[in-house]
Amino acid sequence: MKDFRSYSGSVPPDWSREAEDLVASFRGKGEGDLMRAIYARALEGKRNGTLTNEQIDAFYAQFSPMLDGAKRKKLRKVVEELKKM
Repeated sequence: MKDFRSYSGSVPPDWSREAEDLVASFRGKGEGDLMRAIYARALEGKRNGTLTNEQIDAFYAQFSPMLDGAKRKKLRKVVEELKKM
């Protein structure tokens, strides 16, 4: 998933390779680095019209059940901030 627009809600056949590359790009970096990258991509997507609030909500709906309460609450906060951009 190179951008939010390419997220379709389903796992593409080459997902595992892309996931490995993404994980490797953040290896050794902190949560702050990851959050800055998320916000930068979201801001870019919002500016160029490739990221909608509906897509952000769909992302949250799909991934939040996999998280514990604290992480789900943190993701909800991030989602709300992204939707305000």
